[in-house]
Amino acid sequence: MEQRGRLAWRQRRQLAAYMVALVTFWSGVSAQIRYSISEEVKEGTDVGNIAKDLGLDKTTLKDRAYRIVYGSTEPPFRVNQDDGILYVNRKIDREEVCDRSKVCLIDLKTVLENPLEVHYVAVEILDVNDHSPSFPENEKMLEISESALPGARFQLKAARDADSGPLSVQQYKLSHNEHFRLEVKDRGEDRKTPSLVLQKPLDRESVKTHILLLTAVDGGKPPRSGSMRIIVDVFDVNDNPPVFTKDSYTVQLKENSPLGMTIIQVNATDLDEGSNGEVVYSLDNDVDAKVRARFDLNPLTGEITVAGVIDFEESGRYEIDIQASDKGAAPLTTDKSVIINIVDVNDNAPEIEVTSFSRALPEDSKTGTTVALISIKDSDSGLNGKVMCFINQDVPFMLSPSLQNNMYSLVTKLALDREQQSQYDVTILAKDAGEPSLSSEKTISIVISDVNDNIPEFSLYPYTFYIYENNAPGDSVFSVKAFDRDEGNNALISYHILRDRGAENTLSSFLNINSENGHILALKSFDFETLKTFHFQVVATDSGTPSLSSNVTVNVFILDQNDNAPVILYPVSANGSAEGVEEIPRNVNAGHLATKVRAYDADIGYNGWLLFSLQEVSDHSLFALDRYTGQIRTLRSFTETDEAEHKLVILVKDNGNVSLSATTTVIVKAVEPKEAFAASDVKSATKNDEDNNVTFYLMITLGSVSTLFLISIIVLIVMQCSKPRDYSSKYLQDTNYDGTLCHSIQYRSGDRRYMLVGPRMSIGSTIVPGSNGNTLVVPDRRRASGEWDKFNETSVDVTSASALSAFTHAFPHSSNTRSSPFNTTRNS
Repeated sequence: MEQRGRLAWRQRRQLAAYMVALVTFWSGVSAQIRYSISEEVKEGTDVGNIAKDLGLDKTTLKDRAYRIVYGSTEPPFRVNQDDGILYVNRKIDREEVCDRSKVCLIDLKTVLENPLEVHYVAVEILDVNDHSPSFPENEKMLEISESALPGARFQLKAARDADSGPLSVQQYKLSHNEHFRLEVKDRGEDRKTPSLVLQKPLDRESVKTHILLLTAVDGGKPPRSGSMRIIVDVFDVNDNPPVFTKDSYTVQLKENSPLGMTIIQVNATDLDEGSNGEVVYSLDNDVDAKVRARFDLNPLTGEITVAGVIDFEESGRYEIDIQASDKGAAPLTTDKSVIINIVDVNDNAPEIEVTSFSRALPEDSKTGTTVALISIKDSDSGLNGKVMCFINQDVPFMLSPSLQNNMYSLVTKLALDREQQSQYDVTILAKDAGEPSLSSEKTISIVISDVNDNIPEFSLYPYTFYIYENNAPGDSVFSVKAFDRDEGNNALISYHILRDRGAENTLSSFLNINSENGHILALKSFDFETLKTFHFQVVATDSGTPSLSSNVTVNVFILDQNDNAPVILYPVSANGSAEGVEEIPRNVNAGHLATKVRAYDADIGYNGWLLFSLQEVSDHSLFALDRYTGQIRTLRSFTETDEAEHKLVILVKDNGNVSLSATTTVIVKAVEPKEAFAASDVKSATKNDEDNNVTFYLMITLGSVSTLFLISIIVLIVMQCSKPRDYSSKYLQDTNYDGTLCHSIQYRSGDRRYMLVGPRMSIGSTIVPGSNGNTLVVPDRRRASGEWDKFNETSVDVTSASALSAFTHAFPHSSNTRSSPFNTTRNS
């Protein structure tokens, strides 16, 4: 019964194989035949009738030595020369033949002789679920601290299934528990990595050990499974896992990189101290043997180095899982993936050779001058040997191809200027046409030699110097400096002073210049009081051939020094000595001006600013000297006990750093008022007569003007009354109007009082600047003067600005305040 069942199954398999072969034969364009058969079938199982599918005569197969050519090893299939059927020659394990490939094909080549014919046959080995998932270890020990936070992940070793595709591991199952859940990371290519995730905090005091069962299930029907026992020990120590400094690590690595080369260094830190904070690195348990054979990880430094041959054609990308663990009693780990992208490179780079080279190039070289000859060589062939040569810089040079292949001339394309750039590092790039392209470069240093094409340039145009007078003859007073952008003798500069026959020749003859450094010496001493400024020209000449030169104007300003003492202008006696005698009445009040000392200093500025001081005085309580004006005034009134004659010695000094001074003596004599007036009358008798006449005329004029003013007021009132009521109200809207037509304003300026007399001004009225027709000087009652007291006895009523105007025109000389109490001001 079992034998008949096997026979029926075999017939069904043969029928299916024939149908596949038939469909392949009619639908394929090529002559290749493809069959499929499951792995692990018994030896002798028929795969398909090759002779029938190829249309061969079965009777000639043996004569034509029909056979399978399969290298040096025994082929997994054989052909029966009697019937042309392809049989399984030995048991086939798909996992051994094709490892974990998605499609497993065994290519066969069949040969017929006489005549020779070659036919290709492809047999696809179908996977069957003949392997169960298995873990690398049956029992896994995990040590987890009770301080681990929910969400902590603990990666486990993945289960392996020799089958591929849907028959490999498809899912993981974890036994029921309340502390852990299972997460599976799908990495593709039948790689699913399980991890335990803590979902509830552990309590070592309640449960010390947790025993879990992890089951891996494949996708077969029925499915196969494998289990691993997980023992979790809980302890109360290290509570900070290492933390990587970067979120991701991605690096590119060229193929054929040398062994031991450092690719990348990962770095993780642990906040714990001692051994709990020491981090060690290791490859994850899920890293397969191929990756371990090509890369090494330093457990202390985290450096990943090349350990094997890196071939881009084998794999263009590696993803390495790295664990960072501390050295605590219960180590904490952190996982991080490092992605290494392999860069495909070309094996031979172009070689650049400089066959001829001119190192120094004059800056006046013409465009197109040849600098060097360049030859390019590449050992590769085809497109990889085709080389492009160019300069990828902004330089005044270019490559000019020659008639010979891969030969170039380096020539100038722009005018050169050594002063802008004295050397060029020209980098020549050679790049082949391979994929990816290889390139090489060579740098040529070109030195630009100097030509005398730049004139000397002074640092300033023009120069301006300030020197003090009384300089020592022969000393260096200032210097000029010029520079030349050329080099060598072309930049060696000499100086001289341009001496012409003009007016400045006299002054320039008193100067000398050092031809090497430009220091200028004065051969005479300058005096500010006689010479304040002058100028001359300095010429700078280089030593090139031919030489070039330039000149600059030097402006010199002489600064004043305090070399002049003050000169007393007043008082000066008849014999020329600084001494004077002043007489004043004994009845003068405090503040009376006794006299004023006048002095002059030929210097300027602070050196000519004079200050006055009392060096000697007979009575300090009686006289005061103004520090700045030199006025001598009385501090109080004279008494009967005061001396009749007082001697004052005045010191006048300037404000120089070393001040100079002069002295003068003033004799002040206090005399009786009658004697003072008698002396004054001798000097101004005529003037007093004129003042008396002025007073008389003033009285007459004021009376006339007052009469005219009263008449004008009456006329004005009549005119105002004769106007319509509504019209007058238009101009009398001022609520502050007090019924008066005139008003006066008094003000003080200095020691004088003034009065403005005029018609009342309404809102919007203006005072014309410069008008002085209605300004009066009111006598100061504080002054103790006989003339003022005499005049104050007369009462003068000024009622109009016209009176003052008439007085001013009648007595144009009445502005002297000592003879008249009225004064017309110059400015409003």
